Amino acid sequence: MSSQVEVRASARPTVATADTHQRTAFGETPVTVGVEEEFLLVDPASRQLSTRADRVVAHAAEELGDRVTTELTRYQIEVRTDPHTSLADLGDQLRATREAVARAAARSDLRIISSGTPVLGQHTPPPLSPGTRYARSAATFRALDHEQSACACHVHIGVPDLPTALQLSNHLRPWLPALIALTANSPYWAAQDTGYASWRTMTWCRWPVAGPPPYFESPTHFEDLIDSLITSETLLDRGGLYWDIRPSHHVPTLEIRIADATPTVHDTLLLAGTVQGMAAQALAAIRASQPAPCPQPELLRAAYWRAARDGLTGKSLNLHTNRLEPAAAQLDRLWHTALPALDTSDDPGLGLLRTARARLRTDGNGADRQRTAYRRRHRLTDVVVDLIESVTATDDPPHTSRHGAGTDR
Repeated sequence: MSSQVEVRASARPTVATADTHQRTAFGETPVTVGVEEEFLLVDPASRQLSTRADRVVAHAAEELGDRVTTELTRYQIEVRTDPHTSLADLGDQLRATREAVARAAARSDLRIISSGTPVLGQHTPPPLSPGTRYARSAATFRALDHEQSACACHVHIGVPDLPTALQLSNHLRPWLPALIALTANSPYWAAQDTGYASWRTMTWCRWPVAGPPPYFESPTHFEDLIDSLITSETLLDRGGLYWDIRPSHHVPTLEIRIADATPTVHDTLLLAGTVQGMAAQALAAIRASQPAPCPQPELLRAAYWRAARDGLTGKSLNLHTNRLEPAAAQLDRLWHTALPALDTSDDPGLGLLRTARARLRTDGNGADRQRTAYRRRHRLTDVVVDLIESVTATDDPPHTSRHGAGTDR
C-alpha cells in the first residue's frame, strides 16, 4: 500500500492555504481533504492482472507528474490529488486523474480497475516493484507481502500539529467499522468469493502494526510507542505504520486509510466528504474539550470483523451499546453526526454527497455491485468488465449501461 512507497515530501497532500477561510456547511473554517487512490492493471481480453505498471506510470506521469507512482507490486498504480476544501473541485480532479491513468493504460492496450482485491487469480508471490525498501519489506515480512496486491483509498485531513492529529484520531476511531461497511469493495480473492464484503480488511489486519490505532493519551505516548516498535524491528520505519488512522510523518495531515479502493468517483467523493465532515465535527468537539469515546479494543476489533464480513447487508456492532443493529442504521447515524446539514443544505458539496448516498442506497456498495455483476451470468470476467467501466464513469452505474450482461470481447 501507499505506506510502502518510497515517498518524497511532494508526494502527498499538503495543507491548502488559498481558500481555508471560505465558509461551507462543513464549518466556519473548512477542513482540507486530499485523496490517494490505488488501481490494479488488467488485460482487457483475459481480464487477468498485468505486470506493466512501471510503463503505465511513466506514460501517466507525462500528464500527472509526481502525482502518480508505482506501488508494492507490478500490478498496482497509485495516484494522489491536491488538497481541497471544495468537494466539487476534488471531484473534478479525481475524474481528471482517473481519466489520465486510464489513457496511459490504454497506450499499452491495458485497462485499470478500482477494487480492493484482484477479482481473478494472481501469481504468489506477486512480482514486486523494484526498490530497496520493497526488498527489505519482503525480507522482513515474508509471506505477508504475498497478498498485498490489495488496493485502498486513503483520505488525508489537514491538521496543524501532532497533538491535534492524535486527538482527532481518538475521536474518529469508533467510526472506522462504519467506514468499512460504506466502502467495502473486495468480495473476491484468487477467483473465489470469500464470503466477505471487504476481504482486504481481513488480509491487511494481519500486519503487526495494522488495524484500528490505539487510543493515544498524549504525543509522548505516541512517540514512545513508535520508538519501541522501531527498536523492536516490528516497523521498518515510520512509513511502515499501517494503522487505519495515522499521522503523516512528513506532511501536516492525518491519514484515514480504512477504505477499500472505491469503484467510482462518486464513491470516492462520498468517502472523502464523510471523512471531511467527521473531522470538522471532531475538531469542534476537541475545541470544546469534549472527551473522545474509547470503546474496548476487543469490541472495536469485533466491529471491524462484522463490518468486513457483512458490509451494508447485515448487522453492525454498535460500540455505544455493544449490541447489533442494522448496518444501514449505523451509517445513517454516522451521517447525521458528521454531516448534520446533509438533508437540508443547498451547499453544492453536500449536494454531491446526497447524489452519491442515493446511489449507494439503490445499488449498494462496491462489494454488492461486484456480486450483482457476477450473478448475471456467473462469470467473474463480467465483474472485471463492470469495474473497467466504473473507474471513469460519470453518470449511471455500469450495470445499467448499454453493455448489459457484459458481453465477452
